[in-house]
Amino acid sequence: MFLSVSQLQIRYPGAAQAAVDGVTLGLSAGDIGVLIGPSGCGKTTLLRAVAGLERATSGHIRLGGEVVSAAGEHVPAEKRRIGMVFQDYALFPHLNVGRNVAFGLQHLNPAERRGRVAEVLTLVGLDGLQERYPHELSGGQQQRVALARALAPQPRLLLLDEPFSNLDVDLRERLAHEVRGILKAAGATALFVTHDQLEAFAIGDVIGVMHQGHLHQWDDAYALYHRPATRFVAEFIGHGVFAPARISQLGDDVVVDTPMGPLLDVDECPLPSAYEAGLCDVLLRADDIVHDDDAPVKAQIVRKAFRGSEFLYTLRLSSGETVMTHVPSHHNHAVGEWIGIRAEVDHVVTFARGAGPSSPPAPAATVAAESA
Repeated sequence: MFLSVSQLQIRYPGAAQAAVDGVTLGLSAGDIGVLIGPSGCGKTTLLRAVAGLERATSGHIRLGGEVVSAAGEHVPAEKRRIGMVFQDYALFPHLNVGRNVAFGLQHLNPAERRGRVAEVLTLVGLDGLQERYPHELSGGQQQRVALARALAPQPRLLLLDEPFSNLDVDLRERLAHEVRGILKAAGATALFVTHDQLEAFAIGDVIGVMHQGHLHQWDDAYALYHRPATRFVAEFIGHGVFAPARISQLGDDVVVDTPMGPLLDVDECPLPSAYEAGLCDVLLRADDIVHDDDAPVKAQIVRKAFRGSEFLYTLRLSSGETVMTHVPSHHNHAVGEWIGIRAEVDHVVTFARGAGPSSPPAPAATVAAESA
């Protein structure tokens, strides 16, 4: 791994708990990692530790095989060859674009410096704007100038701290895709911090979900959504709810009884023996619930959110349980209306009834394995 963080702890003097506690992760050269989590979870502190701006209490950080942080050992930030892109861009308002990008290239002669500036501005799609000043650029263009300035000295690692948070919501995801393309074209290794899941999914090869200083899962987006490692990850990523359920054996089949009715013919499901009396909480994602006027199960719309091509409906079953579903936007039902729904679940993710955020799900097993 090009970046290796092992059992890293960062504890501030007098703090009741560590800001970063026992974090381990690895990032391969050329990959983009993303740290995501609620405010105060430790993701920016972890990024600052990688940058050399925070000292490790215990554990270590290796960069390119070199230990740059450990208890009693600390390579200063300026010697780590790390580039940073900040939330506020930190462009120099009195310097034009070309001179902003050239700021970290004083070690090159003038001709080499001009060539490198032109090269990175072409890479970020701003060729020809060298003479513009930051106030003459859009927010997205300013962000690309900041990215070009960070890439210009060819850092061995690029760190980005919520770089799109000052931009319009519609621009964030598009720019995240653009920045991913730029970083891949540059062959850069990058670690990115955000609180926006769509940004994380758009830019990251691997994503880490943090909560209260702990890294709950370091995985690709598909695994975070469909194979959450803890209950917190299951709740934090995507839209969904937990519903009470009971797993039982019916002949050769495993059946999961839920407020939506029994879940049948699922590819993967924990065995009944995973929980006492088979009682558990089952994760029902919004895409597990399908709007079907002919379905016997009815639910009342209690909230609706328009998403352009679809609505996100929050529904209440007659039993009082809440579920969510994505519905194409031409199915425009009113709040208070009752609609038919059914469950389409390919694999079942369950947790112990009332389990805490760090609790792992029960392992799934195939029906064939159970029958054997």
